[in-house]
Amino acid sequence: MRSIALSICLAISTLCGLSYQAAAQEREVPYWASLAADEVNMRVGPSERFRIDWVYRREGLPVKVIRLQQGWRLIEEVDGTRGWVFNGLLSLERHAVVVGEGLAELRSAPSDGSELNWNVEPGVVGTLGDCKQGWCEFATDGRSGWILEARLWGAGEP
Repeated sequence: MRSIALSICLAISTLCGLSYQAAAQEREVPYWASLAADEVNMRVGPSERFRIDWVYRREGLPVKVIRLQQGWRLIEEVDGTRGWVFNGLLSLERHAVVVGEGLAELRSAPSDGSELNWNVEPGVVGTLGDCKQGWCEFATDGRSGWILEARLWGAGEP
């Protein structure tokens, strides 16, 4: 009797997990995501039958999801490159990449007058926190602070 009850609980848990995954796959596009593995194949179409167009080797790289198709996502990266990635290789954890010319200032508070913590080069990827008043919390390589939202690709509305 105990094993039957345990089996029923396990089945219910599995069904709840599947319905959560199905709901997550029905997100409204576009939305921000990030690469969830240190090697991700981008394909020319939404299936393993399509050839690999690019191999990413940068876990956490932010991408914009612009289309959904049966477990595959059409993504766009910072330079506008588009291709298909298997949904299981994407995370909803928010990351951003520094863009623009020259060094970006990482400050102690969301203000031009706050203490300068660090300078960050374009191309640096980090974890994105809250954004307010044109500034975003940003953390990379053990350093954190506030950076102008305009210097980040992956912040704001997709």
